Amino acid sequence: MEQIIATARTLDGVLVFTPEPGSAFPEITWGDAFIYYAPDGRMPRNVQPYATIVSRNYPDDTASDLDTPGRRRVNIRTERAAFVELTGEEPRDLTRPRDYAAVDSVLPHPVYGALGWISVVDPGERTTDTVVQLLRDAHEAARARFARRQDPGRPPENG
Repeated sequence: MEQIIATARTLDGVLVFTPEPGSAFPEITWGDAFIYYAPDGRMPRNVQPYATIVSRNYPDDTASDLDTPGRRRVNIRTERAAFVELTGEEPRDLTRPRDYAAVDSVLPHPVYGALGWISVVDPGERTTDTVVQLLRDAHEAARARFARRQDPGRPPENG
């Protein structure tokens, strides 16, 4: 996970936010990482992170067994085509049974898969390169969304 966070920090305009004990943020978030495109270095107010790294179960999100010490899960927002390529299913049509606690496996996010998020518990040899590429792709997509919000009349760069 440290490699993934280090990679994120090399991206232009990135903000990696990690709430710490005693901060004003909820205790459940302490030690997790929330990755945003924020070229001004400030936490965006009306934008969700494009990637997160979580180290514990959240309410209604227990399928990855993250309360086991040392387990972490990286979650990344993906574009539809990448999601389909990685999972074999459309985000809004997930029907296959999956073991969301499996390590080093690219899976739909157990809660937000229908919204195009993938997750990997403890990325390792099989998935780290994929996770790093997805992180870069998600960063670029977030940068493009930011640019469109800044100039709503501007046509998309690829079309």
